[in-house]
Amino acid sequence: MSAAASDSETARPASGPLLGVRVIDLTATLMGPYCTQLLADMGADVIKVEPPQGDTTRYLQQGHRPGMSEMFTNLARGKRSIVLDLKQPEALAVLERLLAGADVCLHSMRHRAVERLGLAYERVRQLRPDIIYANLYGYGRSGPYADWPAYDDTIQGIAGLARLQERVVGEPRYVPTVMADKIAGMTAAYAIAMALFHRQRTGEGQELEIAMFETMVSFLMVEHIGGALYDPPQGETLYQRAIAPHRRPYATLDGYLSVLIYNDRQWQRFVALAGHPPALCDPRFADLASRSRHVDEMYQHLAEVLATRSTADWLEALQQAGIPAVPLRSLQELTEDPHLLQTGFFQSQQTKEGRLRFPGIPTRFSRTPGRIREAAPRLGEHTRAVLAEAGCSAEQIDQLLRNGGAAEALDSD
Repeated sequence: MSAAASDSETARPASGPLLGVRVIDLTATLMGPYCTQLLADMGADVIKVEPPQGDTTRYLQQGHRPGMSEMFTNLARGKRSIVLDLKQPEALAVLERLLAGADVCLHSMRHRAVERLGLAYERVRQLRPDIIYANLYGYGRSGPYADWPAYDDTIQGIAGLARLQERVVGEPRYVPTVMADKIAGMTAAYAIAMALFHRQRTGEGQELEIAMFETMVSFLMVEHIGGALYDPPQGETLYQRAIAPHRRPYATLDGYLSVLIYNDRQWQRFVALAGHPPALCDPRFADLASRSRHVDEMYQHLAEVLATRSTADWLEALQQAGIPAVPLRSLQELTEDPHLLQTGFFQSQQTKEGRLRFPGIPTRFSRTPGRIREAAPRLGEHTRAVLAEAGCSAEQIDQLLRNGGAAEALDSD
């Protein structure tokens, strides 16, 4: 086996700090499923409860078979899928059995919808008093936007991110990744882990609320809080360096380079490397505070200097000087990146969907490492097994399947 990837011919057993934690996942699309991907990678038994048509993410890309898009195959890795039509009382009763044996329940329905189903926290805690119950919303339920539908694009828009892009490119733009969904999903994962830690110490379960809008505003205002920190506000709500028009990869003689010359020591070393050009010796750039006030002019002059040598020449000189500088990579190139290959980040294994190469787990635990176990499940692949674990007899399961309250995967390969 090479250092590039770890190989396995079968699904691997779970391992990780959440081993033994059972999660009932009632979420769909991306925010919640990304949260439960993180939990599953860390050893949790994630039971993904899907409607008869399945999670919409199953169909967003082509995939090798219907309902198994590449996004879903990675996003739902290591989870178990059961199909329940929660509009049928028999299926809802089965879900309640599952909740009674669960440590965590999370959903991404609007509050009114989850109340109509009879699955709000006050009901679920009657089934399992110490359950960790997480509401994943677009907007916090105590505000006037509570019933608005939410997707990544709309949250990028209302949370200010699209307007930040306007400052750079001249018109409002979404960033080319589903940032709001994933940041909220990560936030939900750490909130659930914290609640489990509290339960471990006290025995108390609790209800959590994670809202995409509030999460994204908090995320953006780490650096962009600016004058809004004061009450009343004093100055612009903005971190000027982040939106400087010339903050971009630098063109070299033969390509591009990503460089950040940040502190005074790095600046002095770079000026020396560049041969003390007059533009960089300007008093406006003498120290970090001054450079911050004139950041875009600084970037413009840096661009002129960096265009005078090749990418390889600059990389060697800058890295020897301890100045952060890296070549640009495309997403395609990352699968052959020498660092990722050496650390074994991408993990290849044989699955029921063929031989797949998964993006790895970015966190490492010395005693309880996480593990990628298997590709995403087929729709309803584990329905029969999970219902049996919940105490349903074979006759009850067959009846549910006949009545459409539950469904299982049609193929068995």
